[in-house]
Amino acid sequence: MLTVRKTGLILDTIIIGLIGAASAQIFVYLLKLVNKYSLNLIAGYTPPDVLDILKQTSRAAPHHPILIIVVLVIGGLISGFLVYTLAPEAEGHGTDTAVRAFHRSGGYIRPIVTPLKIVASAITIGTGGSAGREGPTALFSSGVGSIYASIKKASLEERRLLVLVGMASGLSAIFRAPIGTSIFSISVLYSGIEFESEALIYTLLGSLVAYISTGFISGWHPIFKAVPGLEVKTVSGYIHLLILGVVSGIIGILLPNIFYYTRDLFHKINIPPHLKPAIGALGVGIIALFLPQVLGGGYGWIQDAIDGKLALAVMIFLIFGKIAAFSLTVSSGGSGGVFAPSLYIGAMTGGVIAVLFHENPAIFSIIGMAAVFGAAARVPLATLIMVLEMTGGYTLIAPAAVSVLLAYSIQIELSKRLKLKYSSLYEAQVPDKMHSPVHQVEHLRNILACQLKSLSISVDEIKDKTLLNLLESGVPIKLKDGSMLIFGTLIKEMDAKMIDNELFFKGARIIYIFRQGQWLHPMEIDKLKIGDEVLIHGPPPSIALVKNYIKQVSDVFSRLREQYLRQIEHAGKLA
Repeated sequence: MLTVRKTGLILDTIIIGLIGAASAQIFVYLLKLVNKYSLNLIAGYTPPDVLDILKQTSRAAPHHPILIIVVLVIGGLISGFLVYTLAPEAEGHGTDTAVRAFHRSGGYIRPIVTPLKIVASAITIGTGGSAGREGPTALFSSGVGSIYASIKKASLEERRLLVLVGMASGLSAIFRAPIGTSIFSISVLYSGIEFESEALIYTLLGSLVAYISTGFISGWHPIFKAVPGLEVKTVSGYIHLLILGVVSGIIGILLPNIFYYTRDLFHKINIPPHLKPAIGALGVGIIALFLPQVLGGGYGWIQDAIDGKLALAVMIFLIFGKIAAFSLTVSSGGSGGVFAPSLYIGAMTGGVIAVLFHENPAIFSIIGMAAVFGAAARVPLATLIMVLEMTGGYTLIAPAAVSVLLAYSIQIELSKRLKLKYSSLYEAQVPDKMHSPVHQVEHLRNILACQLKSLSISVDEIKDKTLLNLLESGVPIKLKDGSMLIFGTLIKEMDAKMIDNELFFKGARIIYIFRQGQWLHPMEIDKLKIGDEVLIHGPPPSIALVKNYIKQVSDVFSRLREQYLRQIEHAGKLA
């Protein structure tokens, strides 16, 4: 039987699912409106929309390349002015902002970001910017979840959950992929194979509500059309899929590094940030003089790759042209997503492999989409399911898994060996739960809760953030029994000794060690290392001696918690 709290959350999830569906419809409408009265009306060009292809609408129309550049630059100027004047955190791709909010601010997203992201993204993409719809929709619907949580005065745990539900719902409405997007929203938070599994039932419900609601409005067919019953039946086919996996893994390494190094380059340009999206747009316009196919999200060209309508040379140029175009659009501060451009690059990659080895272009383009983005964003399982839902290619699940897992493994291994600065398209990802400030704090509370008797503290004191603040500031805390508790970074070697499965130094007990983002019990380590952050308990004379061996402010844990608390306090003032 459901508890009252769970019943309430289910109702909240249904409401946010409906809002997520509505937000997707609003965004698509604004996008088409901007496109109609800018790129189409002025320059005579409309990037092919996949729905138009399915309706067999002709795309042959003369356009004016120079006017395309003018429209792009004006769109960049307007978008840059809106974003950097009102809410700088709305720049770039929105999914990363939602991920950062989950880890760093308890799920709080400033209310102004929600409508601004939709408007700025509609302008960026509608005027020809090379970006995707999913990032803006994810941030918009996540922002709705945050606003809803503020209205309901939800707890931080519930706020984070509602933000994930919002993300899943918006993405489901855009991509018509309820299962994949529900998994994506709980796995994109981490670069490793980690999930917020307890949120899955809610993200799945929200995704289904959004999908069903959107279905009644826009229809039930997948975004992309593929011949039913696609299968890989030959040994050579699987060998070629392995080749596709290797190539996709390499591209999965290139994408985040080109993308973020481009961003770093724009950061170094000493001009007002309001102008930088226009510079990026100018670069995209120059590319579009030779490759107009890079404009917009590119769904129509993805469909062409699936249908085998693109020549080998064209697809090769489009792979690199799209990487450059979407990097210039989003890394310069333009507002848009990275998912659709990554799918585009993956579809072209699969198409190239299909032509080279005389394989079915639909099979390889579909699997290429999943392999490239699954590797570049480090979300292999979610992407695999999403792409199959988006294309209706469910019979490809086994062969697709071969390429996706190989691409993901290559991306992980080479990124580690090459010590690359950027390992994922989502910079706000953390490796696992132990590296998330949210979970680190909860883990510390659990550690203290297991020490209630020995530390003479109460459950209420553990819940009170004052105790944690004192620990992080390096202030020794005097407990009720006269003993003291201190937390800091080890700066000298400690010759600690294990006595009855507990680690002691100078009469003080080392309760736990925080090392490389993980809390470790003394039984889990061979010896203490300089740089370890240690939680120590003992009588005042022992703590006085221990203080000579530690820096009384932790290097990693405190920094993360300070950021977390600062944003939570800011959220409390604005909520």
